[in-house]
Amino acid sequence: MFRNSIEGLEKVFRTDIDAPKVVLVTGPPGSMKTSFCYSLMVKYLEKSNEFGLYVTLEESAESHLKNMKSLNLSMTSNMEISDFSDLRDLDEIVDIDDPTDYVEFIIQMVHYYKKKHGDKFTVFCMDSLGALYSLMEDSKGMRKKMYHFFKTLRDYNLISFIVMERSLGSPSELMGNEGFLCDGIIELGLDRTRGKLVRFMRVEKMRACDHSMESYTMEIGDKGLMVLGPTLA
Repeated sequence: MFRNSIEGLEKVFRTDIDAPKVVLVTGPPGSMKTSFCYSLMVKYLEKSNEFGLYVTLEESAESHLKNMKSLNLSMTSNMEISDFSDLRDLDEIVDIDDPTDYVEFIIQMVHYYKKKHGDKFTVFCMDSLGALYSLMEDSKGMRKKMYHFFKTLRDYNLISFIVMERSLGSPSELMGNEGFLCDGIIELGLDRTRGKLVRFMRVEKMRACDHSMESYTMEIGDKGLMVLGPTLA
């Protein structure tokens, strides 16, 4: 169960996150979006016989793993980490009309792993949406592309986490098309109001899931990421 993957997360989710879902994990720099998604996937997959794919577009797979190890987050054997170099390699074996259509590249990558692992492939993460947009030379028809992308992830019955930068305190309405197309939004943030930097998480929406809408403090301990009690106002 996802709600039992990170210590304390069951305080936030009263029922589990079930497939298919596309969940945006949003927040400003330093709010631990990458760490949250990676930790959630690793801890979940360690307890299951399922498979997960983590696509990082902002750094190499090697650099990503190094950063995660510094936070006491280890790798699991039933998870694959792919980076931008894998997308370039995919170009050699997949016939795609537009070589700059990285949305289609990622869809083909998901298709490859779904064909390879079948129903065991249940969890996907892309880090990040902003990096994907920066790779796309033509932004025309982006809403249609994202609708197709999110629909494909659902059609493959995946629980998908999409990392997305978001200014501190910005309302979900400013997130654009993605906020309307997704099934869930998890906000990660930084609170400095009490003279001490506190990281927190809050679930803004999660379809077909019973959850709290309060902010919960997060911190990194010896066992990795932990969710503590509600953040004090």
